[in-house]
Amino acid sequence: MKRSNQTALYMRLSVDDESYGDSVSIETQRTILRAYAKEHGFPVYDEYVDDGWSGTSFDRPAFQRMLADADAGRIGCIITKDLSRLGREHVMMDYYLEFVFPEKRIRYIAVTDNEDTEHGLSDFVPFKNLFNEWLAKDTSRKVKAAYRAKYAAGEYICTHAPLGYKKDPEHPNRLLIDEDTRWIVERIFDLAAHGHGAQRIAKLLAEEQVPTPSWLHYQRDGSFAHIHGENPGEKAYRWTDTYVKSLLTNEVYIGNSVQNKKHSISYKNRKMIRSPKEEWIRVENTHEGIISAELFERVQLALASRRRSTRENTVQIFAGLTRCGGCGRALGYGTNRAGKKPIAYFNCSGYRRYGTARAGCTQHYIRYDALYAVILARLRVWAALTPPEKQRLLAGLLRTSGREGAAAAKKRASELAKAEKRKAELDRIFSILFEDRAAGRITEYNYEILSEKYQAEQAALAERTVRLKESAGKPADDGSAQRWGALIEKYAAPTELTAELLQGLIEKITVHEAVKLPNGVREQELEIFYRFPRAEAESLSQTVSDGSPAL
Repeated sequence: MKRSNQTALYMRLSVDDESYGDSVSIETQRTILRAYAKEHGFPVYDEYVDDGWSGTSFDRPAFQRMLADADAGRIGCIITKDLSRLGREHVMMDYYLEFVFPEKRIRYIAVTDNEDTEHGLSDFVPFKNLFNEWLAKDTSRKVKAAYRAKYAAGEYICTHAPLGYKKDPEHPNRLLIDEDTRWIVERIFDLAAHGHGAQRIAKLLAEEQVPTPSWLHYQRDGSFAHIHGENPGEKAYRWTDTYVKSLLTNEVYIGNSVQNKKHSISYKNRKMIRSPKEEWIRVENTHEGIISAELFERVQLALASRRRSTRENTVQIFAGLTRCGGCGRALGYGTNRAGKKPIAYFNCSGYRRYGTARAGCTQHYIRYDALYAVILARLRVWAALTPPEKQRLLAGLLRTSGREGAAAAKKRASELAKAEKRKAELDRIFSILFEDRAAGRITEYNYEILSEKYQAEQAALAERTVRLKESAGKPADDGSAQRWGALIEKYAAPTELTAELLQGLIEKITVHEAVKLPNGVREQELEIFYRFPRAEAESLSQTVSDGSPAL
């Protein structure tokens, strides 16, 4: 096939290249290539631009379009500013320069590197390609270090703020609560705390025509009311249970930053994979939370113990709440169908699966109807308290809440002391580094690497110190005690147990092994852990005869 005399001007700029300024900008490349083509009489067929694409990958849209035009015989020459604009992976660069371009009868010119396949490439090209790849690797390492420093400082560097938040105009890497959308987050957590699963929540949001985050990002013009008043169609309210679950498990909503959850495979392969949990970077109190830590923890427990339907198609309302008093495992739900009437019961899941020998535990059996009766009776006792009794209970809860607040303040003071101690250590390290550099004991390159690393850590420590000092002056939160009192009022005089009621008031129920007394009566202890700031649980000993529902 006869080679075309048409020329392609190829330009590429990655995000990492932007640190080099205007010298490699797309406009600078375009100016150089157009001037070169005009001066040397190359007729330009088209310009191909990959803006924001790494040179370590050759699966770039404009690059592939250029190759397609070459295959079709439309172009016979490719010109780039330098070799690194074509690519930064030395094996693939050799492949294109030594095999692909000659086979397709494509002339290649790298202007500032003074390389032209028409006149034969210099012996230094392989070394230049190796250096370009090394530079990509080194840049990637520096960018990752910079990101990790930002993560450690609690900065939020994603493109969009999460639902319920907006970027701070003065500090784009900080989050501010978005008063227009925070209600959506509060609504979702409230539904989850009252026993609704992610699928049910997604359905309710769609029915209520609550706009999805993706729609808000697409349509938002600064007026949420305007968006909410539109009729964008079904897709604007198409919530998914996957997104709801991810929102419900995101610590950003209690004011924490958890980042580095994903990372690229390498500087050559930008495919993102999930990072091990121990590599996540978690920083507390980086911004104002939308919900309380207590509510968040309550939702996590509800998610971890999603209720499953039984064979009879009924919902098991105690799932996730009952625990074995011997080994701490969850109690399994079962039905004994040996008699005329099926008997529902719970027993230790470890014992059920492995037996006493392997599980190291005993049965811890309790009938469903007996557990139901005891828990309902106890909740009625709380609801039946007189106003003075409720006031005394609330006063006790507030005292406990105050002790918990003091413990949290002590922890913050300890963290602040550690941060200030490390800051002093870094100041000393910098002094030693400077002396070593002046004396020639370390190279300039190593000095710059270490200096960059420690400066990033200093910046992160400075941010953390400021946040700890700010939070030190905040009063202890007694809201958890007040909320529990409100829950008791809400569920006043319950006549039946529901998943919503149990999840709202009870954290867990520990069932101990029943003991048979000499008089033939069986006695069994239950511990009920309520959802309020109180160190001890309510312990009940239920004594029943052998003929009664076993406890």
